[in-house]
Amino acid sequence: MRVIAFFTPIFMLLFFTATCSSTTQKDTMEISGIIEPQGITSYQYGTHTISNDDTFYAIKSETVDLDDYVGEKVTVTAEKIEGYPLEGGPDYLLVLKVK
Repeated sequence: MRVIAFFTPIFMLLFFTATCSSTTQKDTMEISGIIEPQGITSYQYGTHTISNDDTFYAIKSETVDLDDYVGEKVTVTAEKIEGYPLEGGPDYLLVLKVK
């Protein structure tokens, strides 16, 4: 009986840790285009933009120096930042990787 009482809380902790972490993962997407510095905008978010013929996004990164890719056509792996777009601005993405 003591064994069951000892292992039950451990099992429950492992179960809830595994299920909670899988539900908090965000969806990532890949966007191809040319990275440019943001400049002055009416929506005032993002440090750079990425655009191609039919899409335009405001972007930032906490892990990649986007200045290294200015003017280049690249593919970024990013996740959408919740709460955006604002006031007619573009979607706002957090860049995780650049290819």
